[in-house]
Amino acid sequence: MKEGKSVKLNGQQQQSQQHQNGHLSPFKFAKLLDPEATWDKDQLGDVLHWIRQAMALACGLLWGAIPLVGGIWFVIFLVISTGIIYGYYAMILKVDEEDFGGHGALLQEGLFASITLFLLAWILVYSLGHF
Repeated sequence: MKEGKSVKLNGQQQQSQQHQNGHLSPFKFAKLLDPEATWDKDQLGDVLHWIRQAMALACGLLWGAIPLVGGIWFVIFLVISTGIIYGYYAMILKVDEEDFGGHGALLQEGLFASITLFLLAWILVYSLGHF
């Protein structure tokens, strides 16, 4: 029984050390707008990915509900999505893009998944609502 408690205590100590090292610390939403915050490549990539997915879903639902048709609206989505991502990491977070693989790597983060989500939402809403 004592051995079980010591294992449990050791696990709690390891867990608290991991939290102190920052490996498992909870994500703080205030960090999303803090230009002084430090980012590692995976964290910034995840944030950019999910921002792009949210924009893709919103634009796809809006494009389908209005109903917009044509390739120009696809291009407009790409321009809006890329512009917002660039503005977020370059102007709000003010990160040095070279530390994260350059503009290409940051702008590509989540792009293809967002295109898929955008097209899926746009086509489904348009087809179900206006056909």
